[in-house]
Amino acid sequence: MEFKRLLQLEKISDSLFLFGPRMTGKTWLLRHLKADLFVDLLDPDEEMRMRGSPKDFWEELRALKKCQLVIVDEIQRVPVLLDYVQKGIEELNLRFILSGSSARKLRRGGANLLGGRALDLKLHPLTCIEVGPRFDIEKALSFGTLPYIVSALLDNKVDDARRRLKTYGTVYIKEEIQAEALTRNIGAFQRFLNVATQMNGETIEFASIARDSAVPMSTVKEYFSILEDTLLGSFLWPWDRSERKKARPKFYFFDCGVIRALQNRLVDPPTPQEKGHLFETFFYNELKRLRDYYEKPYEFSFWREGKNEVDILVTGPKGPLMAFECKTSSETISDDTLNAFRKRFPTLKLYVVSLKDTSSRKLKNDIMVLPWRKALDIFSNSKNTAGL
Repeated sequence: MEFKRLLQLEKISDSLFLFGPRMTGKTWLLRHLKADLFVDLLDPDEEMRMRGSPKDFWEELRALKKCQLVIVDEIQRVPVLLDYVQKGIEELNLRFILSGSSARKLRRGGANLLGGRALDLKLHPLTCIEVGPRFDIEKALSFGTLPYIVSALLDNKVDDARRRLKTYGTVYIKEEIQAEALTRNIGAFQRFLNVATQMNGETIEFASIARDSAVPMSTVKEYFSILEDTLLGSFLWPWDRSERKKARPKFYFFDCGVIRALQNRLVDPPTPQEKGHLFETFFYNELKRLRDYYEKPYEFSFWREGKNEVDILVTGPKGPLMAFECKTSSETISDDTLNAFRKRFPTLKLYVVSLKDTSSRKLKNDIMVLPWRKALDIFSNSKNTAGL
């Protein structure tokens, strides 16, 4: 099933890197562009040819005309091609789209990252906008929004979706971790991954995870770095710098379905407690995707002061813009948290993002409870004005 992606590569005239986790649809998107040269490094024969004689790539580039488009899929498999890409940009005036699952191997190997000659774009799982009117939030929380998975669910192929998600962890470890030689101790990484997925959306205690994974704390931090670099998840840090010094961030995986697959929970529906973390994960990831696609200069954090906490604080170059607290039930923010937050941010809009509400509500304390779609609309239409 085809989805209209918000990232419209055909409208971008610059050369670019396109990075994204596996199964987000990078190759599908690239195959629908009119490329004058397409190098598919997922093809073992093509990869072998380019490894053995990368000069062939340069000769193929020289046969093209100015401004023509060259696509290289999975560029990290043969990083030496990037030297010829730079020559192609500078000497032949060609345009390149270079895809991959991660820039980690390129950076670690000292590959030529083109020194600002190419944009750095991300392709995420589907947003609710890209899925369209058939988007089902309950299915998104249970199975995520990877394009293949959404297509299978829309065709009522639930077992197919489960099978594909179950293979994600195996494929990730085999092709991203082992094949790219990101860590030598695959067994230790698997133990860490099992523990890390259980901590999704919760405050990370590195020492505790190190103990449960039976690896040093320094290794745990390196493993989290691998998860970030391979785009499997990201840290959300406290807004307050004094809190950051305590090194107690949260970590969110990039897709609810992948989380549940790694946790081996795909058969049963989410429990109420699990749904709370999944909804928070979904909303945070949706904000990140919309920020990237709409090119908003925003950063995300969470606010914590003592026992009081608010899930997501959105900050622009001019300061904090708005805050969101995600709720799956009818409960709202406690008076203590609200008072502490308003003392710190007297004029900042704080919204309760509701999974269940279908209409907006204004409470006695002037807090707005918004359906999650409405909250996303407010974010999408926001301007960079501090204290919005």
